[in-house]
Amino acid sequence: MKKVVLVGAVPPLMLKTKGNPNGLPLEVFDGIRNSVVTDRSQFWLDLSMSFYGYNRPGAKISEGVRQAFWRQGVLAGFPASYFCVKAFSETDQTDDLKKFDVPTLIIHGDDDQIVPIQAAALASSQLVKGATLKIYKAASHGLATTPKGELNNDLLAFVRS
Repeated sequence: MKKVVLVGAVPPLMLKTKGNPNGLPLEVFDGIRNSVVTDRSQFWLDLSMSFYGYNRPGAKISEGVRQAFWRQGVLAGFPASYFCVKAFSETDQTDDLKKFDVPTLIIHGDDDQIVPIQAAALASSQLVKGATLKIYKAASHGLATTPKGELNNDLLAFVRS
């Protein structure tokens, strides 16, 4: 049987609109684009702090993880880094999420500073019929790196079920 896993969840729409009050204002995405244009390399390095929750009090920062994140970001290149902002922020995926007809596991951290849980996992879990929602307490957007043991166990359990 086919199954779907959404880690970090797919938001129906990231942009704040009248119909999507939990989204983020366009100015947030304009700021990302401006940072990519101004100093793309520094943008990726700075973003790693909130991506992994390293900006939280008491966080154990891994400079290796930050450098790996930076390397992946700069390898994306300028056009991809710039134009993806419109794609991920302004694409309304509501109708696509409503079409899911297979068991779906949605995993999200409740301290995700990149994709707000209200606009993503909580909204997606209401649109995907029969979805299973798993929320990781105090987890960041970097779920595949930070709570990776718990994530791997949950993924295996879901796939095996």
